[in-house]
Amino acid sequence: MTGHSRPAADEAVVTVDAVEKSFGTTRAVDRISFAVHGGEMFGVIGPDGAGKTTLLRLICGLLRADRGEIRVLGANPFRERRAAAGAIGYLSQRFSLYGDLSIDENIEFFARIHGVRNFRAGRDRLLGLTGLAKFRTRYADKLSGGMKQKLALACTLIHQPPILVLDEPTTGVDPVSRREFWKLLAEFRNQGLTILLATPYLDEAERCQRVALVARGQVLALDRPAVLQAAGRGVLLEVLVSPARAALDVARRHAGADRVQLFGERLHVKADQAAHGAALEQALGAAGLVVEGWRVIPPSLEDVYIDRLAALRPDGAAPVEVEKEQSS
Repeated sequence: MTGHSRPAADEAVVTVDAVEKSFGTTRAVDRISFAVHGGEMFGVIGPDGAGKTTLLRLICGLLRADRGEIRVLGANPFRERRAAAGAIGYLSQRFSLYGDLSIDENIEFFARIHGVRNFRAGRDRLLGLTGLAKFRTRYADKLSGGMKQKLALACTLIHQPPILVLDEPTTGVDPVSRREFWKLLAEFRNQGLTILLATPYLDEAERCQRVALVARGQVLALDRPAVLQAAGRGVLLEVLVSPARAALDVARRHAGADRVQLFGERLHVKADQAAHGAALEQALGAAGLVVEGWRVIPPSLEDVYIDRLAALRPDGAAPVEVEKEQSS
């Protein structure tokens, strides 16, 4: 079976250097730079329209950058597409399986596309890892959503690429299948596979070794999730209050528009010190709101993302659509 040797852990297998890409007047990728190391799971995190898919397509050589440079195992993926196709397994948002082919036949089809002749042992191994072996004769259009995603992953990896690129792999997948898919990714990474993925889910970002938080084609922050969470100054207060939407306006007038975000039925408020919680509770109570309690909590990546995103806005407030996305 064809394949590449696994890169060393300290080797930069993907480098993105001051890359720009525009579509008409829209700057989809705006001078983004980062490197992904061998055996790492690296996450590109952001909502729809952040530039994630464009960035991954640039890395896979499907688009040409307007400016900057991309290297995949030392090669330019756009100019050396054959090398990129062999080095990368790309699972796009619209990865197409063939519904009238069985699981076995789908994997065989993708193996032959990549020129893999002796694919049967690799197919058996992937079917065992994904738990699809006992369903191998079932047609793809008879599979559940989670099983289709596992089959797509097996098809993507049949040519044994050293780098796996995933574009929102768990969007639209049920919670149980989502957990199973992440277990698979962890297993493949433990075997030395380098994984670069894009996702809008900030809880998934915490599973990555490093993440780039992106918005409007720019990197807002890049580091290990724990480092990003610890980097903020002051404290974060979680306030349980009702009605929460009315409390949001009061709290923003009291603490500042850029310091208060709504997470479900709770407010997250940035404060200089924990003692400010008592003053906020008093302000909310004076407005006729019921405060059930407040506490100091460590910031989540959601808090970090919204904080960095607010810095891009002239008024310093995070947009409502981001609040809804993170609290859903």
